[in-house]
Amino acid sequence: MKINTILRLLLVIGLFSNCSQNKSTDDPEKLKKVVTSYFEGIENKDFEKLKSLTTDDFILYEDGSIWNNDSAFKNIRRHIPFTVKYKLDSFKIYVDNMSGDMTYLNHADFIFKDSSKESLDWVESATFRKTEEGWKMNFLHLTVRR
Repeated sequence: MKINTILRLLLVIGLFSNCSQNKSTDDPEKLKKVVTSYFEGIENKDFEKLKSLTTDDFILYEDGSIWNNDSAFKNIRRHIPFTVKYKLDSFKIYVDNMSGDMTYLNHADFIFKDSSKESLDWVESATFRKTEEGWKMNFLHLTVRR
């Protein structure tokens, strides 16, 4: 009886030990770099950079609109020439070994081709997958902050 109890205890300890070893995490700064690079890509109108930072099935939800990379690029091109500067802050990031998510605040100052200016603030969230090429964003949600 005592041997069965000891064996069960050792089994439980072994299971907990194995589970804690499999819960490795990656560096949250890697995800932060992906999202900041994405917005730098918009600032520079570098659509290849945007595509390289997202998965093939990337989806963007923006205030009720649903975009993929192609439709988002088409929408951005409609407004060229423009300049924009983004400021991201208040990051809350969760990452494990193969996936991650974050929330943050985004402020943007736009100047459009007709010299009009607009400042916008968003509450945003993003999810990420680790691929063979590294971390990529697979989902981005933007809601205008009121």
